[in-house]
Amino acid sequence: MPFLAVTAAIVGAVACVIAAGWVYKRGEAQRRDRDATILALLLSALWSVLCAAFGAADFSTELAQTARNIALVYLLFRLFANDGRDLSMRMVRYLVITLFVVELFQPLLLILDRRFVSIPEAQAFIFQISAILHLLVTIGSLVLLHNLYAGAATTSRNLLRWSALALAGFWLFELNYYTIAYLTGDAPDLLSVLQGFAIAGVAVCLALGSHSRTAGLEFSPSRAVAFRSLSLLVITAYLLAMVVIAQSLAALGGELGRFSQVGFLILACAAAVVWVPSAKARGWLRVTLVKHLFQHRYDYRAEWQRFTDTVGLNENDNATLQDRAVKALADITDSRGGLLLAPNEEAELELVSDWRWREISVPSPAAKRGFSSALEESGYIVDFDRVRSGANVPVELRSFPEWMLESEDVWAAVPLLHYGRLVGVVILSRPTTNRSLDWEDLDLLRVAGRQLASYLAEQTGQQALMEANRFDEFNRRIAFVMHDIKNLASQLSLLAGNAEKHAENPEFRKDMLITLRNSADKLNTMLARLGRYGSGKPSEMSVVEISALVGDIAKRFNGMHSVEVAQAIPGLVRCDVEALTQALQHLVQNAIDASKDDDTVFLEVKNDGIHAKIEIVDSGTGMTPEFVRNGLFKPFVSSKEGGFGIGAFEASELIRAMGGRINVETRPGLGTRFMVTLPLSATAKLFEQSLSKKNEVA
Repeated sequence: MPFLAVTAAIVGAVACVIAAGWVYKRGEAQRRDRDATILALLLSALWSVLCAAFGAADFSTELAQTARNIALVYLLFRLFANDGRDLSMRMVRYLVITLFVVELFQPLLLILDRRFVSIPEAQAFIFQISAILHLLVTIGSLVLLHNLYAGAATTSRNLLRWSALALAGFWLFELNYYTIAYLTGDAPDLLSVLQGFAIAGVAVCLALGSHSRTAGLEFSPSRAVAFRSLSLLVITAYLLAMVVIAQSLAALGGELGRFSQVGFLILACAAAVVWVPSAKARGWLRVTLVKHLFQHRYDYRAEWQRFTDTVGLNENDNATLQDRAVKALADITDSRGGLLLAPNEEAELELVSDWRWREISVPSPAAKRGFSSALEESGYIVDFDRVRSGANVPVELRSFPEWMLESEDVWAAVPLLHYGRLVGVVILSRPTTNRSLDWEDLDLLRVAGRQLASYLAEQTGQQALMEANRFDEFNRRIAFVMHDIKNLASQLSLLAGNAEKHAENPEFRKDMLITLRNSADKLNTMLARLGRYGSGKPSEMSVVEISALVGDIAKRFNGMHSVEVAQAIPGLVRCDVEALTQALQHLVQNAIDASKDDDTVFLEVKNDGIHAKIEIVDSGTGMTPEFVRNGLFKPFVSSKEGGFGIGAFEASELIRAMGGRINVETRPGLGTRFMVTLPLSATAKLFEQSLSKKNEVA
């Protein structure tokens, strides 16, 4: 007999003896099942000792097994007596007596088995009959156990919990054992070895259930344990079904039976290979488990730990805080991907981050100001399935962007609010297992969204502080530059004064040229370091023909790079001419810097009757969405070697000061299109008149 089987039997015997002593000393004397529990434990200990000494197949061991099973059925009956149901439920007594009778057939079968030891066919038949009778006792006991626990009052269930768990575990083990034995025609070796450990577990549970103080203890497995246990049960049921069907096909006999059996096993294994790794199958199993076995959908402690780890730990060096924020919310709902939209200066939503959702096409801007303002005011989490089905949503939220409604993968929109201010909006894709949002989803997403909003707002504040510090550093640099310029001015002033006296002296003229050349070199060096930037303060506004202005700017670059006006629709714009010229020159110069020497930069002027749009198009290196959002219009951030990052920032500030805006369309390797939008003169005048009338009324 294997060493492990002997060890398991000894462990079972020791556990049963200790548990019987515990129940005798500590068990409540008024419990109707106390004596039955002690009897069942002692007979189980006897069976374990005989099993260790002579083996599970010995005649004495199998007789002890029959006595043990009868004692456990009797214990089940006495558990009904705790609340008097043994007297009121006649069917319980009849079923218990029937189980006693069925179990008492086992000794007769043992005698017959010894009688026909020389006839294998008879022994196989007797084994099958014995397995069937064991299955009948097992199933009947499980039915009794179900009626015991399901019909008990709430207070009685607390006392029955551990005892019922012990008996359920034992009879389920027996059910598996004899089902496999019946199908295979022999006792399963592995389960035979584990019988001793199973009895030890039964003993522990019966001891815990013998006293009211320990009977009330609850076993609360974690969700991970429950999920793995359910997975194990599903796999076990699948394998058991495979065995049953394979045995049934084998019964056909002949070549057809063998062919059908092999073909079925191949198909079953192939189905398992496809199904087990499936994320959708795992998601369905998880949803089913949570729905039927737990009061709440989420394990809030585990979810919050995962949330903080996702946001706080950067496992991927390329993952920004925005990427981690999207992932943190997507992990909660098991979404396959997500987007983060953030408001710009005009309160329009723009794409900031796309986590595992590259295939969706997001326009620029992603949503108009009205939508972001409505989310900010209401804090409403949008369930797009309800919106598409025509369900009622707040009036202010009914102007959804078309791309959100057209894509069936867009599942939910979670606003990120920080002290009532919209920091961003996370768009979640549909989960692996399709389901609807419920109140738990909404509550958890709302709390997590507020937490993420605080992180993002803090990052924005830190970036603003860093920019302010860099401005201070830049001002210090300017102080040094001003000092150098002052020295140059003094030198040139002195040179100009001396020139009036010594202009005819050849040596003086020679020195003067050297001084002028040195001064020019110093100025060029400073200009190369500082780049082109202005004060950003608009001067007097005037009306200008925008197509003519753009044409003049294109001519200024003649001889340096090919700049052509591809389209020029006339239109009058009221603007600061000097500031607009400076801003457009910055953008054209950036396009030239990004292009090859033989590539042409195109300028286009369009007019829709309300706005004039100037487009600067190049086919250069392009920019990434992350750089456009986080670096393009930020001071001191540049993708060019040696660049100060002042040009695009200054252009944006100048255009905004004139009531316009700049949008960018770019893709790495394909080029960039800057779009400067300015109100036409007539539109600007009407707007100013309307604004002045409102102020007068106020």
